[in-house]
Amino acid sequence: MPLKRLGLGGGCHWCTEAVFQSLIGIEDVKQGWISAPPPDDTLSEAVELLFDDQVISMKDLISIHLLTHSCTSEHSLRSKYRSAVYCYCAGDAEAACDIIIELQKDFSRPIITKILKAQRFLLNQEKYLNYFKNHSESAFCKTYISPKLTIIMDRFSRFSRI
Repeated sequence: MPLKRLGLGGGCHWCTEAVFQSLIGIEDVKQGWISAPPPDDTLSEAVELLFDDQVISMKDLISIHLLTHSCTSEHSLRSKYRSAVYCYCAGDAEAACDIIIELQKDFSRPIITKILKAQRFLLNQEKYLNYFKNHSESAFCKTYISPKLTIIMDRFSRFSRI
């Protein structure tokens, strides 16, 4: 079965990279910046995933994504940290939209996450890739990334590699 591709953005790409590297069924996580067609054509921090949907579904990935970033918050840094699911085919975009509508019941405020067509992905510099794996003891990682990994262990342990 061929792997599926999906882009996710919403928070710091170091955090998002660590979250999705910790999951089974994820074959590759590329960390960098992604854009969509106008008006969302500016590059925004994100990851691009290759995953086996026989192991982990798009619904599970989107659910994890929504719970590990501020998916209900419009704030001044949204252009840098666009809350989005970036799709590579129309069928995935429709499915992602349905998934977010279904998951809205789990949130008290409206989900602002956009479903966008992935247009361009730019890989981050080598020295920033695998950030958590290389800097897990740093204050940044302990403050921002480790709590997200705890959410995965608590709510999605069946998908956890840690």
